[in-house]
Amino acid sequence: MSRTERRSRRSTRLPWRREHELPAGTVLPSVLAAAAGLVALWPFTSVIQPGAWASTVLLLIVAIALTGMVVRTSMRRHPSWVRDLTTIGVQVVVAAGLIVLVVAGDTAVLGVIPTDSTVFVFQTLASAAWEEIVYGAAPIASSPGLEAMMGAGFALVAVLLDQLVAQRGAVLAGLLTAVVGAVPMIVTLGGVDIVWFIALAILILVLLRYSGAQDPESPRRSSVALGMVVGVAALAVTVVVAPLLPVSASLAGTGAGVTVDASLRLGDDLRQPNPVEVLTVATTADTAPYLRLTTLSEFDGRVWEPDRGGLQSQDEGFGPAEWTDDIETTDENTSIRVIRMSSAWLPVPYPATDVQGLPASWRVSPDNRTLASRTADAVGSDYTVRSVEVSPSLEQIRAIPAAEAATDPENEPFEIPEAVSETAAEVTAGATNDYDRLIDLQSWFRSEFTYSLETPVDEGFDGTGADAVEQFLDVRSGYCIHFAGAFALMAESLDMDVRIVVGYLPGVLTETKRGDESVYSVSSDQLHSWPEVRFPGIGWVPFEPTASLGVPTAFTAAATTGGGSPEAATPAPTTAPTAQTSSGPDIERQDAGDNSGATSQLRTLDPTPVLLTTLAVLVALLLPALIRLAVRASRRGRARRGDAAAAWAELRATLEDLHLPLSDAETPRVRGDDLIRDDRVDAEAMRTIVAVVERANYARASSRTAHDLDAALGAALDTVLAGLRHSVDRGARVRAFLVPRSLFIGGRVDPALLTP
Repeated sequence: MSRTERRSRRSTRLPWRREHELPAGTVLPSVLAAAAGLVALWPFTSVIQPGAWASTVLLLIVAIALTGMVVRTSMRRHPSWVRDLTTIGVQVVVAAGLIVLVVAGDTAVLGVIPTDSTVFVFQTLASAAWEEIVYGAAPIASSPGLEAMMGAGFALVAVLLDQLVAQRGAVLAGLLTAVVGAVPMIVTLGGVDIVWFIALAILILVLLRYSGAQDPESPRRSSVALGMVVGVAALAVTVVVAPLLPVSASLAGTGAGVTVDASLRLGDDLRQPNPVEVLTVATTADTAPYLRLTTLSEFDGRVWEPDRGGLQSQDEGFGPAEWTDDIETTDENTSIRVIRMSSAWLPVPYPATDVQGLPASWRVSPDNRTLASRTADAVGSDYTVRSVEVSPSLEQIRAIPAAEAATDPENEPFEIPEAVSETAAEVTAGATNDYDRLIDLQSWFRSEFTYSLETPVDEGFDGTGADAVEQFLDVRSGYCIHFAGAFALMAESLDMDVRIVVGYLPGVLTETKRGDESVYSVSSDQLHSWPEVRFPGIGWVPFEPTASLGVPTAFTAAATTGGGSPEAATPAPTTAPTAQTSSGPDIERQDAGDNSGATSQLRTLDPTPVLLTTLAVLVALLLPALIRLAVRASRRGRARRGDAAAAWAELRATLEDLHLPLSDAETPRVRGDDLIRDDRVDAEAMRTIVAVVERANYARASSRTAHDLDAALGAALDTVLAGLRHSVDRGARVRAFLVPRSLFIGGRVDPALLTP
């Protein structure tokens, strides 16, 4: 008995492959799909600040995976197509319900069934999220818009991954994970997370191993050594390619002030040259009002802290009136629709007395008559605010001293710099009452200072701390936060109760009408801050010290003559400027392209990091094919030198890759006869290979005929391999190239791997 026959018998007793298909998995596919979803999610954590969006995405990934497990387990006995369609349907329903519940549950029936209001909320959230992505700067602040869009996007990705893994589509699942995970790096042109690439490579190998193991013709055992080689090669490619990608912290685009907080860090928003519409205001008044978001009263020498007083329900109202009955007031209604502004505060006119059209999640802060929420977001809100226009006469406000500066016994008192106090006293030296002192300050700022977005950056005082105020008073150039901060400290040095307001200037009148109401458009560059001083019996009175911006506060006398000067015909007094205000400063803002400096110039996308990232992903996905090409080239080279074992090994590997019938129980001659009979290969070339293999098994000495056969072996192998590839369809050839199954098969008995 020959050595080949003895080995064939041993291989028959120990078959290397399964004779039946494994039952469809119910747990492992969902686990692997969830792992793939987490790998795809990983890079997004570097470009979006931590927030509720991450918890929402994680919840959806886990819920979709668990849903897949439960449905597949419960429908194990049903036909596969019924089981798959049912799984997809249930996963989509579960994902949609969770997104609605988390993002807009207060607008849905039972929290999960969407209504028209739910659809509108998601439309506005999608619009706001798009603006944040296109115009924002990485890392983008977490917002409900991003939470909704990231949740919906990853819900779709999680369902697709779950189905691809369950259907053994390892290549497509790995490709989807790589593409989704690479998006943040490609879009931001930013740093590459090498650890993520390592995790991706490991995930792809695990997915390939799982998919291959489910095939009925797959081996019982795989080559661990070969798997380690593939993994090490993938990691080596990652380490070499990934560091070549440049690092950047900005998204494509230049930024827009659509996410608002109360930190008074408004400079970056105001310096953006591409303002966008953030809200609209409809009113029957002659002009739109200033809109406040919140106020800041506490100052520790470095920053003004937002007021965080107790919140109460809308039903409890905005608190008692701050004005007395002898002060003239006029009721006003203002309808506000927030389009792209993301904030925990809602813009409202002052002083608000009632609001309609808001869910209960928005609560009233009676201390400053604003609306805030710990769970909701302003974007998408559409509501109507009832307010009053408080109009004291000039005589009334001059007769009332401003309230004394408030002190908090729990906080260490802050000592105002002497330069600030002395300047305030000097500017107001000629005034005889508090109101006139404040008017003198307002006039001094508007006449002696200039508006500039760049000077504070160039001079290094872009803030509201005491040091920044001193330098601002010396340089006499800055923007709204510097004017408001300096005015507030100077008023406090005069022992007046003062605070700073963050909000929006009145918008620009549009041609749109809502019945009798005129509609104003408010853009992101109209974000503004201004100071307020409290007068007992009147309330908080705003002032406008910012040079070239808005209209300064002024009150008129109670009695005027019929034929007097133009001053006698000024508008009725009010606690907020009601004349037509400018939509922005007249200097610098109009020519942002020339004056904005390096911080706001448009960036040009460099294609290099995109190409390198794409190349890295492609190399990782094509790594098995590249390794297979190298192995094939090596065996063919040895075959040309007469190596029968290498030739037969390559022939068998090609059969494996093309999913053609193969068994270790067959001798080379039987296998060759089968291929010739099936018209898959050239008969003469196949007989040449068989002859060389048999000679290697049986011949004791070389001969001239043997040397001739060895010389013809290389050409014969090329001919047979070409015939095998042409005997299958194009799809089989592509699969054989991308996922060469022979790479993952080990522990087999090969009759050609003989010892001479």
